[in-house]
Amino acid sequence: MIYRIDGFPGREIIVDGQKHLYFGGTSYLGLQTDPQFQEILIKNIKKYGTGYGASRKSNVRFTIFEEVENHLANLAGSESCVTMSSGYLAAQLLVRNFSSPEYKLFYAPHTHSALHLVGSRPYATYTALNIALKAHLEANRKATPVVLLDSIDFSGCNYPDFTQLKELPLSQVILIIDDSHGIGIVGDNGGGVFNELVKAEAKELIVCASLGKAFGVQAGAVFGKKERIRTLMETDFFGGASPATPAGLATLLDSKNILEEKRIKLQHNISFFLKHLKQKEGFFFMKDYPVFSFMDEDLATYLEQRCIITTNFSYPSDGDSTKSRIVLGAQHDIDDIQVLLRQIADYKI
Repeated sequence: MIYRIDGFPGREIIVDGQKHLYFGGTSYLGLQTDPQFQEILIKNIKKYGTGYGASRKSNVRFTIFEEVENHLANLAGSESCVTMSSGYLAAQLLVRNFSSPEYKLFYAPHTHSALHLVGSRPYATYTALNIALKAHLEANRKATPVVLLDSIDFSGCNYPDFTQLKELPLSQVILIIDDSHGIGIVGDNGGGVFNELVKAEAKELIVCASLGKAFGVQAGAVFGKKERIRTLMETDFFGGASPATPAGLATLLDSKNILEEKRIKLQHNISFFLKHLKQKEGFFFMKDYPVFSFMDEDLATYLEQRCIITTNFSYPSDGDSTKSRIVLGAQHDIDDIQVLLRQIADYKI
C-alpha cells in the first residue's frame, strides 16, 4: 500500500489523520528530524545559502568542500575522498569512469542499480562470478576486471564477513563497493567498510556511498587513493555537475558529537529488540545492524492494521521482488520498540 504524507517520516507518521509508528526507511540515525541537527543545518544555510549551482571547477570555490572531504577520508580510512550531490551520482561517476575497453565490469549478486550501466546484469551467484572472473583473467590480460557490489545487500552475502567476496582473485581485481547502507553505522566511528575491505588486498579498492541515509544530508561520496580521486575530479562528469549543498556538508562536519550519540542510541535499540524478540527465526538480520528482513508479507499487513508501518514495497522497480523490512532507528524510544515486539509476539498466536 502507498501512504501519502506531508512531512518527513520520523518515529511516527500520520496516515488519514491517524498516528502510526514507523519502522521503515533509511533514516538510521534519525538525524533528519532531530531538532539539534536541524538547528545546525539552519545556521549553515544562513552562512552558505540553500544550495550551490556552480561547478566545483569554478574560479570561486568554497573551502568547506575540501574540509569535509578530508574529514570523511579520515573517518573511512581512505587516502582521499570527493563528494557529489547524491549517492547515485557518486556511483555513476565511478562506473562511467570504468566503462572503457581498459576494463571489464563484473557485477556481484544484488548489486544496486546505481552502479549499473544500461544493459548490465549481476551474476546470480558468487560461484558464477568467480568462474567468469577466472576465465576472463586466463583469456584476457589487457582488460582489468572490476567487481562491483553493495557492502550491505540484505541477503547476507557480503557484510559483515564478505566470505564469498574474499574467495575471488582479488589481487588482480579492482573492487568498487557501494556502502550507502553501511557508512555512518558500521565500522569504527561509523566509517563504513573501507577499513575492513582494504585488508582483502584487492588490486585497488574504491568505495562510494550516499550520505543521505545515516548522515542525513543530501550528498554522496567516493573514497579511494589520491590519484584515483584526482582523476575522477578531472572528468567532465564531475566538472559539469552541481556539487553537494555546502550547508549540508558543513552540518555533517559540525555534528560529530550528535552522530556519536545517535550511533550509541541505535546500538542500544538493536540490542533491546534482539534481546526481547522471541520469533527470531522469522527474520534475517546482520550483526549490529538495524534492519530485520522478513518474507511473510502478511506480517506487514498485520502490523499495519495495528498502526505500525514497515518497509514493504517492490524495489528498485515494480517488477522486482517485494522488500519487507523492519528498520530500527535512533529516533525510536524503547516504548516504541516494546509496542512493536508485543504485536510481533501476538502474530499468528
